[in-house]
Amino acid sequence: MSILLTEKTRVVVQGITGSEGSFHTKQMLDYNTKVVAGVTPGKGGQLFEDKIPIYNTVAEAAEKAGANASIIFVPPAFAPDAIMEAAQAGMQLIVCITEGIPALDMVKVYNFISQKNVHLVGPNCPGVISPGIGKMGIMPAFIHKEGKVGVISRSGTLTYEAVGQLSQRNIGQSTCIGIGGDPVIGTRFIDALKLFKDDPNTEAVVLIGEIGGTAEEEAAAWIKQNFNKPVVSFIAGQTAPPGRRMGHAGAIISGGQGTAADKMRALESAGIHVCKSPADIGATVEKIL
Repeated sequence: MSILLTEKTRVVVQGITGSEGSFHTKQMLDYNTKVVAGVTPGKGGQLFEDKIPIYNTVAEAAEKAGANASIIFVPPAFAPDAIMEAAQAGMQLIVCITEGIPALDMVKVYNFISQKNVHLVGPNCPGVISPGIGKMGIMPAFIHKEGKVGVISRSGTLTYEAVGQLSQRNIGQSTCIGIGGDPVIGTRFIDALKLFKDDPNTEAVVLIGEIGGTAEEEAAAWIKQNFNKPVVSFIAGQTAPPGRRMGHAGAIISGGQGTAADKMRALESAGIHVCKSPADIGATVEKIL
């Protein structure tokens, strides 16, 4: 079984005619993802790869192609409006790959989508993949294997590393979610953990965090009180100096908060298996299953 991206997901690609959108749409189609439409304003009526209809609006894609989920490959100046358009059109799942969206713009978007029945993943994320069902994102599908371990990560690259280790040990994944490393994102650790808690076929979760913010500490407190499945975690940025942003916009230690040591202590106190090195993730999961 899977969460977010299921057998019923019908995907529209916003920005399907751009270089990123067209490349990754082909990759998604190769993985048998149900891509039913594309959206590029002004190019309605055309076909992508001679088979996927392109519309001018997401509302048209919903009405005419039955799309219920959107993945966004548009420049940062237009991505906030694209997210809100998708939410307004009734998309149940929105995955925004775009990076570089100003945090203030995302505050507006977050407030807008909070009034809608929608799951937003991202922005600045690799997306979502449910092995054996489909993918909405830019992750390399071939490393994934169908199974019962959920993966939630702020880091795209470390998601691939963890998945690679799991698959090498014949440990499959139910759904892998790259939540993104920006300060304002749609799906946070707790949001994803709630979904995995209710999925009877997810037996364990890998949680990959990084320095900056308090999301990992909040997740640890929630897990301690509410989550009865084993969790393995790793925190990136253990050697990062305070005040220096490392990679993601949200990965910065400020005001004495957000250090790797603080996060690791919080996770360990909640009974979570904390890996000191990313190389230990697969072996640790193997031990607890």
